[in-house]
Amino acid sequence: MRQDHRPYIIKKWFLNFEQFYVRHFLMPHFDAFEGGFSVMGPWHVEVFGAPVTIGRCVTIIATRDRKVRFSVWADAPDTGKIAVGNFCLISPGVRISSAREILVGDNCMIASNAYITDSDWHDIHDRVGTGASAPVRLGNNVWIGDSAIVCKGVSIGDNSIIGAGAVVTRSIEANVIAAGNPAQTVRGLDADKPVTTRGNWFAAHPNLKHELDQWDRAVMKDNTMLKWLRYLVSPQRGD
Repeated sequence: MRQDHRPYIIKKWFLNFEQFYVRHFLMPHFDAFEGGFSVMGPWHVEVFGAPVTIGRCVTIIATRDRKVRFSVWADAPDTGKIAVGNFCLISPGVRISSAREILVGDNCMIASNAYITDSDWHDIHDRVGTGASAPVRLGNNVWIGDSAIVCKGVSIGDNSIIGAGAVVTRSIEANVIAAGNPAQTVRGLDADKPVTTRGNWFAAHPNLKHELDQWDRAVMKDNTMLKWLRYLVSPQRGD
């Protein structure tokens, strides 16, 4: 598919249905889920255990073959927690699993299929127990690359980037790029270049929903119900 063939009114109805689904079926599974959110495919977001909290203006993208999962399996009384900060992006296939505590700062971006865990889930010798666990903390504006794994006891400093496929077994300092298995610092960020965060972008677009709505109206102005139905029944080359 080269473009969205839906008439504007159909897409508008679908977006409103997603909002309805989030508020009535997804939010009750969280201990906090702030406003300004954008959840695509909310029926593919799975939550188990508590507490799990989501900050404001968070974007979550889930698909049928790449579900987003938040799981809390406490390994001791009063433990187990997932807290996601403001303005974060969580991509398809992301899994966050906590036995102790996982804190995700503001403006973080977690790419597709990344896995963040604070536990081994099985001991080397005791395969029945949950194994060792230790809190995980992602600073503000951290970017976790595609299919990266962040392991127990790790802290990642502000603004740092974890490369695709990296396995983070030790803490990473702020303002660096780390990659590899096990992940190691590759280089530092340019201190002379300011970092633009997702929070900055939201601040620059206070009427974001209205802007996106106007964009949809313009892009879909020539889409008709008949054209959309024809595409569904008999797609053609170029569609």
